[in-house]
Amino acid sequence: MQARIANANEVAPNGYAAMIGLERYIKSCGLEKPMVDLMKMRASQINGCAFCLDMHWKDARAAGESEQRLYGLDAWQESPYYTERERAALLWTEAVTRVADGHVPDEVYEKVKPHFGDKELVDLTIVVAAINAWNRLAISLRVPPGMYPAPKHG
Repeated sequence: MQARIANANEVAPNGYAAMIGLERYIKSCGLEKPMVDLMKMRASQINGCAFCLDMHWKDARAAGESEQRLYGLDAWQESPYYTERERAALLWTEAVTRVADGHVPDEVYEKVKPHFGDKELVDLTIVVAAINAWNRLAISLRVPPGMYPAPKHG
């Protein structure tokens, strides 16, 4: 795959800085990092973003996530590896990512709400909005996967 723009950060540094600011907020909002990593990967699977899947797989593994949970993510509803809170976050991730397919139905909200307070629900939505924006940047600009350096484990 040939990148359409070699370095978006250099071309639009203020826009890129705004996106990084959003990521800083996500890291500090209080949601569990392993759950956020799973959400980012699930949205990236739905959107078919190879660059983001590569990046977040490496980040999750470096943070200690098991390969079994990462391999099973595409079938999370049938896999026993996830907590009820993670399942609710993944359900929300799918509904918000596929917002055009039903505008996040009330029944999804009712299943998710018992697991999260109001601020957490807003933060979950910010995580999904952010990764969907990153996916759209990477996909449309044809950012090649595999270039992201794996962080050190631990």
